[in-house]
Amino acid sequence: MSSLPLPTGTPRWRAALLMLASVGLFSMMDAGLKLLAAHYPPLQVSALRGVASLAFVLPWAIWTLGPERFLPSMLRVRWPLHLLRGVLGVVMMGAFVFALRTLPLSTAYTIFFVAPLLIVALSVPILGERVGPRRWAAIGVGFAGVLVVLRPTGEGVASLAGLAVLVAALGYAVSAITVRVLARTDSSQATIVWLMVSLAFGAGALALPGWVPLRSADLWLIVGIGLAGAMGQYAITEAFRHGEASLMAPLEYSALLWGVTLDLALWGVLPDGVTWLGAAIIVGSGLYMLHRERVVAARSD
Repeated sequence: MSSLPLPTGTPRWRAALLMLASVGLFSMMDAGLKLLAAHYPPLQVSALRGVASLAFVLPWAIWTLGPERFLPSMLRVRWPLHLLRGVLGVVMMGAFVFALRTLPLSTAYTIFFVAPLLIVALSVPILGERVGPRRWAAIGVGFAGVLVVLRPTGEGVASLAGLAVLVAALGYAVSAITVRVLARTDSSQATIVWLMVSLAFGAGALALPGWVPLRSADLWLIVGIGLAGAMGQYAITEAFRHGEASLMAPLEYSALLWGVTLDLALWGVLPDGVTWLGAAIIVGSGLYMLHRERVVAARSD
């Protein structure tokens, strides 16, 4: 992961606060998705997330690009990669929402923390990047942590829900790599807008045969999901714009604290000791891998 330069006069604490805010906002969005998943099919929830966020993201994209640049920026893009990312987005969101129907947020987050390790592993065959033996060892340890959480003996969460989170993490990892490629030519606005369009219409079309009528009591929740997702996207964009990526990325692990807090407040559940152990292994391996990336980057400067 390459570091972004820190602009002169921009304090690092501001970038860190923005990153922590984005994690909190996305966690609240996920809690809303879990609440909706109790009443609607996963693909319908995914479509509602896309529609609700698009209502906020689209005006933001027009405002930041300007009306005269909006359409050219949206249309002059690398369509095959956006289509791939759209498919991955539908699969990722559908799988994650499916898992949230039965798994606590904290457990789902713990398994999903394998995504940064997958990104590094996939960057070798896809992007041709070099990963040293120490980082490969960290990746292996991280996967061992996932096995601790899943407990494939049958006593833990080695179920369809646990595997669905792994599918979501894999989809996220591949999508993140496509973003790194798209960033060379396409605007951030186009990348975000087309993903929301894919979720809204792609997941919506797939969910149509089993569509469940919306309850009026859930409308505020859907709007909240869209608002939290849009604000979270803005906060994380600004965090990585003003802060070093290698310093911002570890703050993503604060999602576990949000997951535990929301699980306790909304559903009255807490992770067990084995889940905490697995989380410590996965987070520890991820932090070590980020440290090694900084060391390698410093040597190449």
